[in-house]
Amino acid sequence: MSKELQDLLDLLDLERVEEDIFRGVSRPSLVPRVFGGQVAAQALVAAGRTVPANRPAHSLHAYFLRPGDPGVPIVYTVDRIRDGRSFTTRRVVAVQHGQPIFHLSASFQTYEEGLDHQFPMPAAPDPETLPTAAEALPRDLPPDVAKRLIEARAAVDLRYVDAPPWGTVGVPREPHSQVWFRTNGKLGGADAGSLLHVCLATYVSDMTLLDSVLLAHGRGGWAVGDVVGASLDHAMWFHRPFRADEWLLYDQESPSSGGGRGLGQGRIWTADGRLAVTVIQEGVVRVPRG
Repeated sequence: MSKELQDLLDLLDLERVEEDIFRGVSRPSLVPRVFGGQVAAQALVAAGRTVPANRPAHSLHAYFLRPGDPGVPIVYTVDRIRDGRSFTTRRVVAVQHGQPIFHLSASFQTYEEGLDHQFPMPAAPDPETLPTAAEALPRDLPPDVAKRLIEARAAVDLRYVDAPPWGTVGVPREPHSQVWFRTNGKLGGADAGSLLHVCLATYVSDMTLLDSVLLAHGRGGWAVGDVVGASLDHAMWFHRPFRADEWLLYDQESPSSGGGRGLGQGRIWTADGRLAVTVIQEGVVRVPRG
C-alpha cells in the first residue's frame, strides 16, 4: 500500500465523538476549500458506522452548501431517520464554524434477490496500456500546477482514455470522457461492496465527473484557470458489489450546461463488465470575468 493511500484511509477513519457524532480532518487542498469528494466520503463513513454491516449502502443524495475550510475539523452529526426490516435511512449534516457545509441522505439495504439487468459496458482500452495521470500531463503545464495535479491523485491510479480537459484547451470535443481508476495499493480484509470500497468510490467520483462539461467548450478548468467551478449536488446509486482496489471504468458525459451550471452523469463498471455505480452531479461552471 502506498503512503498516499494510507493517508487517504486515515482521512476516512473518523473519530467518534459521541454515539452519532463524528469528527474528521482534511488533507491539503488544491484550492482554498475542502475537496467535495472528501466531504461526501466522510459523511457516508459516518452514516455507515451507525448501520449494521450486513446492510450495504445502495444510494446517496447530497448537497454542498458552503465551501469547507481545510484548516478546521469537520463535525458530522448522524440522524437515524429509519430502521426498517429491509432498508435503513440516515441523514448526515457536516458542520464547520457553527454552520452546515454539507448535507447527505443515504439509504442502506439488506441483500435480496430480484430482477436483474444492465446496460452493456462501453468499449474502452485495457487500462494497463494507458499512461498514468502523471505520465499524461502536458509538458507545457506550469510546474506548480503539474505538481498539484499529481499530489491530488497520488492515492488513486487514475488513467484517462483520452486527453483530459487541460490537455486540449481551446479545442471543443464531444462531452464524453472515460477514466480507469483503482486505489494505489491493495486493500486487505475489506470485502467487495463493503463500506470502505463504497466510500473510496464516492471520493473518486467527484474528481472527474464535470470534465465532460469542460470538454464541450474547450476549457481546461481550474488547472489552467479558465473556469471557476464547485460541486452543487451529488447522487450515487450502488448497483453491484465492487472493489476499489481493482480496475473500474468511469464512463462520463454531460447532457447539458447553462445558467452558470453544468450537469455530469457517469457510470462505473467493473473490469469484467458489471455495472457497479451510477453517478449524477451538477456543479457551478463559470467563466471568470476580465
